[in-house]
Amino acid sequence: MTLHRSSARALIGDGTTAHRSYVEELANSYFFAYQQRPSAAEKRSWAESLDALARLLAAAGLDDVELLIEYQLPMCSLRVDVILAGVHPSTGEPAYVLVELKQWSGASAIEYARDLCEVPHHPVRRAMLHPVAQVNRYCEYLMDLTQVLEGHEHRVSGVAYLHNATDASVRSLLSAPVSDGRLFTRTTRDALVSFLQSKIKKDPDHRAGDALLQSRRAPGTKLMDVASKMVLEREHFTLLDEQQSAFSLVLRTLEKARKHDGAKELVLISGGPGSGKSVIALSLLGELSRARYRVAHATGSKSFTRTLQSTICHGRKGTGKLFTYFNSYERARSNDLDVLILDEAHRMRETSNGAPLNSKWAVRRQIEELIEAARVPVFLLDQHQVVRPGETGTTEVIEKTAAERGVVVRHVDLNAQFRCGGSRTYETWVLRLLGLEPGGPMRWPKEEKFALEVVDSPEDMEAWLRSKCGPGSTARIAAGFCWPWSDPEEDGTLVDDVRIGTWARPWNVNNQHGVGDVPSSDLWATHPGGSGQIGCIYTAQGFEYDWNGVIIGPDLVWRDDRWRAVQSASEDSALADASPTEFDRLVRNTYKVLLTRGMAGTVVYATDARTRAKLHELVR
Repeated sequence: MTLHRSSARALIGDGTTAHRSYVEELANSYFFAYQQRPSAAEKRSWAESLDALARLLAAAGLDDVELLIEYQLPMCSLRVDVILAGVHPSTGEPAYVLVELKQWSGASAIEYARDLCEVPHHPVRRAMLHPVAQVNRYCEYLMDLTQVLEGHEHRVSGVAYLHNATDASVRSLLSAPVSDGRLFTRTTRDALVSFLQSKIKKDPDHRAGDALLQSRRAPGTKLMDVASKMVLEREHFTLLDEQQSAFSLVLRTLEKARKHDGAKELVLISGGPGSGKSVIALSLLGELSRARYRVAHATGSKSFTRTLQSTICHGRKGTGKLFTYFNSYERARSNDLDVLILDEAHRMRETSNGAPLNSKWAVRRQIEELIEAARVPVFLLDQHQVVRPGETGTTEVIEKTAAERGVVVRHVDLNAQFRCGGSRTYETWVLRLLGLEPGGPMRWPKEEKFALEVVDSPEDMEAWLRSKCGPGSTARIAAGFCWPWSDPEEDGTLVDDVRIGTWARPWNVNNQHGVGDVPSSDLWATHPGGSGQIGCIYTAQGFEYDWNGVIIGPDLVWRDDRWRAVQSASEDSALADASPTEFDRLVRNTYKVLLTRGMAGTVVYATDARTRAKLHELVR
C-alpha cells in the first residue's frame, strides 16, 4: 500500500504555493488508511522533504519517474518515505530506489555502535539508526516479503538523502561502516543525481509501480530454505497421535485447496496447556517452508513472538519476518499466503487497530482479516486462556465467522497432555479448582507424574523450588497482577514491587532491553537471568519451565465455599474497565494459565489466609 502515487513534476507544479496541495492529499489518505490525523511535524516533513527530492529529480531529468510516497512495508506498520519506480537505464528491467529522507541539519555516529547515531537538538534525544542502515533494512525486508522481487534483488537499491545537512555536519556518519557510499547531503547533491541516473529512468507504462503494489506479500524461497533448516531439523519436534493428525490434516487441506483454485478451508486445532499446539505450529512452519509454500507464523503475544525470533532464528538474517503478529494482516490481500499459522489464537482481538468494533475508527474484524489472508488459515487455541478484555479467540467466534464467509472448518481436538508431567489429573485438578470444569474442587491424589505442594510463605516457596531445581532444570515464580510494576531506577536497580510481609522481589524488567544480565520482560521465561524476578500473565503465557511457583494474590480469594474475585485488588490497568462478571472469568483464566506452566511440578502460595487453608485442605 502507498499513500500517494505521483511524480516530481506533479509535486512541483507551476512553482506556486498551490502545489503544496499534495500535503493535504497525503493527509487525507493517511486518515483513510489509519483512521487518525497525521501530526503537524509529519505534514511539515512531507512539505519540506518531498519538495527537496522533487526538485533534485527535476534537475536530474527524472521528473517523470513515478513516486510511491509513504509506501507501507508488508506485514508491518513501517513506511518507506519514497520508492522511485521505473526501469533500469541499461537493461530496461523494472527498477526501484528506496529513498529515506531526513530533515536533519547535522548528526554524529555513536562511538562503538557501528549503525547508530545521535541528532543534536532533536525533540527526542536518543540513539537512532544510521539512515543508510535504516534504508538497507527496508530494502532487505521488501525483497524478503515481496514475491515479484524474488530472484531479482539487483532491481532494488536504497539511498539516504539529508537535504538540510552538509558533509561537514555529518562527517562521522559518512565514514561509518554502514554508509556504503549511499548517504548524500546537499554538499553531494550532484553525486546523488548521478547515482539516480545510473539506477532508474521513467517507465512510461507504470508497470513497475503496478507490479510492486499488486505483488503477493509472503516470505520468499530463500527465506523458506533458512526456515526449514531452523525449524524442521530440530530433533525434539516429534509429533504424536492427534498432533500428527492435525499436522497431516493441514497438509491435506492445503493440497485440496490448491486443486480447487479459489477454495478456502480453515483448520481449527484446540487443546489445553501442553497439548502440543506450538510444536504443531513450528513443525508446520518447517515443513511448508521446505516445500516452498507461502507461509508465516503469527501470535498475539509480544513475549512469545520475540522469544521465537530470539531462540529459533538465532539472529540469522531476515528470518524474524517469518514470525509476525495478528495485527500484521490488517491490509493483507486475499490469499497472499498459502498457510497462515495462528498460534495462541485465543489472544485474537476484535480489531487490529484496537478500535472498538462499533466505533467509527474500526475497519473490519481481526478474525476476518486473518481468514482472508491465507488460502488455509490454521487456528491453534485454548479457550480457557482468554485472560484480557477484547480477546475474542473462541471456537464459537471462529466457526460463526467462517460460516458467514462460506468457509469449511476442519476440527482437531488435542487430548494428549505433555506439560504438567503428562498428568491429566493435574490439569483436571486445576480446572475444577477454579470452576472452569464442573464438579467442584477435588482433593489432590498424590501421583508420581507430577509434584504439587502448598506452602505458607513466599520464602517457603523459594526454598521448595531450590530443593527441586537441579543442574539443567528451570524454575520461575509468577504471580497475579496485584502489585504495581515500576520501571528500573536510573542506576539500573530493579524495584522490589512484589511485597509480602518482609519478603520482596521485583517484577520482570519493564523495558525492551533488559538491565545488565537481567533480560527484558519478553524473555523472562526463557532467559537464564529471568529467575530472580516475578513473572505475570503477560510474560508467562505461552511458556513452560520445569518447576513452577504461583502466588495467588488478593484478587482471587476463597469465601463461603466459592471463589470471589476482588477487582479492587488488581493493579492490571487492562482489567480496570471490565465488568465484575468479566473480571471474575478473566482472573480465573489467568490463574489457570499460571498454574499450568510447570513440566515437573508446581508450588502454590496464596496471600489470603482462608484461601491458603482451602488449598491445604485439598493438597495434603
